[in-house]
Amino acid sequence: MDAIITDKLLGFTMVLTRISTFFLVAPVFSLPAVPVTIKVAATVMLSIFFSLINPPVAAAQQDSTVQAVLLLSCEATYGLALGAIASVLFTTVKLAGRIIEDQMGLTMAEILDPLSEEQGQPLASLLEMIFVIAFLAANGHHLLLRIIHRSYELFPPGKMPPIATLAGNMLDATTMMLAAGLQLAAPILAALLVLLVALAILARIVPEMDIFFISFPLRILLGLAMLVIFAPFINGFVGEMAKMMTKVLPL
Repeated sequence: MDAIITDKLLGFTMVLTRISTFFLVAPVFSLPAVPVTIKVAATVMLSIFFSLINPPVAAAQQDSTVQAVLLLSCEATYGLALGAIASVLFTTVKLAGRIIEDQMGLTMAEILDPLSEEQGQPLASLLEMIFVIAFLAANGHHLLLRIIHRSYELFPPGKMPPIATLAGNMLDATTMMLAAGLQLAAPILAALLVLLVALAILARIVPEMDIFFISFPLRILLGLAMLVIFAPFINGFVGEMAKMMTKVLPL
């Protein structure tokens, strides 16, 4: 009887470990703005739910403490890998915002990011908040639950992909984030480049004009105007991010 109870507790702990480590770094859920009580309650309820629909069978006959620690370590590693890959892809919009800010000349501007509760750049934080709203409005949190569910279908408690596979997927996710961030920022970067070329031509035509003094407000004005046009397209990136996740997540 004691062995059965021990196996059940170990099985539930394995499920709890994977889910808690996943949401520890997963998009939206890991933000400091989310109360800790909500995080704990949601993690426990999801662990109970997935323990019922995916009964842990790998915990049976594990009477060694060392084996139990290894199983929990595997679950923690797999959960962290899933959450880290999803989080890396989620920061694509914020990366695009930082690239745009650098070209607009707003690198010194800082605000308190209400999501991360840290110092951040205004445009990057604004785009991130817009993307979070679009992500939740499109039921993006269901995508995170599907990731967990799919992981248990392919890798039940006690099993995980090879470490080399996890590392490769993390590298692929980082590459996709950088490429997608540049693609999102490309239209605004192109507009700013055209402005700089026009100002360079104007400087040759009118040498006595202070181009540096004029270029700074013009870059900000053009960048903000392009952002107004660009903002609605962030909603469409939610679907693109879901496709990228299906390609690189170790599922």
